[in-house]
Amino acid sequence: MLDHPARSAELDERYDLAPSPELAEEMKDVYARMARVVAPPDWAIHAPYVAAIERLKKERNAVVLAHNYMTPDIYHGIADVVGDSLQLAVAAAEIEADVIVQCGVHFMAETSKILNPSKTVLIPDSSAGCSLAESVTAAGIEEMRARYPGAPVVTYVNTTAEVKAASDVCCTSSNAAQIVAAMDSETVIMAPDKYLAQNVAKQVPQKRIVWWDGACIVHEQYTADDLRGFRDWNPGTRIIAHPECPPDVIGEADYSGSTSGIIDYVDRERPEKAMLVTECSMASNIADALPEVDFVGPCNMCPYMKKITLAKVLWSLHAMAEPVEVDPAVADGARRAVERMIEISRRAAA
Repeated sequence: MLDHPARSAELDERYDLAPSPELAEEMKDVYARMARVVAPPDWAIHAPYVAAIERLKKERNAVVLAHNYMTPDIYHGIADVVGDSLQLAVAAAEIEADVIVQCGVHFMAETSKILNPSKTVLIPDSSAGCSLAESVTAAGIEEMRARYPGAPVVTYVNTTAEVKAASDVCCTSSNAAQIVAAMDSETVIMAPDKYLAQNVAKQVPQKRIVWWDGACIVHEQYTADDLRGFRDWNPGTRIIAHPECPPDVIGEADYSGSTSGIIDYVDRERPEKAMLVTECSMASNIADALPEVDFVGPCNMCPYMKKITLAKVLWSLHAMAEPVEVDPAVADGARRAVERMIEISRRAAA
């Protein structure tokens, strides 16, 4: 359901969105991708929305990009491309369809628009923000430059277009160490995630890394004591943490990596039990592909990511709402920072 009654009524009038066990059965091949984590009655509710969105995607010549933190009904039901911030950025630059629907938070939609400015980029809920993106401004970047003259600024993609434009290069959690190591300066400024910066500093000891004091509201909630207590309660569980977690949490984990790195690690190692120290939807979205892995333990939910729903995606495509625009001058600077990140990443992978 939408939180806007008039929009909900318009969708109900235009599309048959009543729960349908019959349609759910017809779309059982789609359901098979999420059957471990979505109950059949819930799929009967989701299926009409998925069917309507798929029809509109064809009418609008649209593609859906979905972050790994989306709920399974979006991740498995309607997404054409899934991945972490880097994977989605690379994909966005190569999209040939007329419309990109960004199932993620606002900075991701901005990044898609920056990298593919001729396309219409829609975000189903423009209030889907990010605690990291909101923690720093372009003025804050200039303050850091004044404090550390000559040091390059490596900015996490979890930032606004204005902050990207004020930076030298962007990074994601999957390539941050590579990007920092590639900088010519001995001192490197990282913003805005202090924990990512501290964890990268251990990986790239040859650099002096200074950081902005920001953090992710999902990952900063985990503590090392939590992980030690969980090990005592459930021994033998493989603990896998995102590098936005505090360093002492990373120290307690068996593996640390980006969202795509976590997926690759679990797929490669196939542990009997795994605890993912990251956003809740991660385990749900890979559970059906890895039935032999028992995903256990607590998780923290991102309230921003969860603002994106099937109903909002349907409304976005129906009404072509909410389009994302970036000032061309800002976009040019931000594009240079993101493209430099992609170039360094590709060079390191070659």
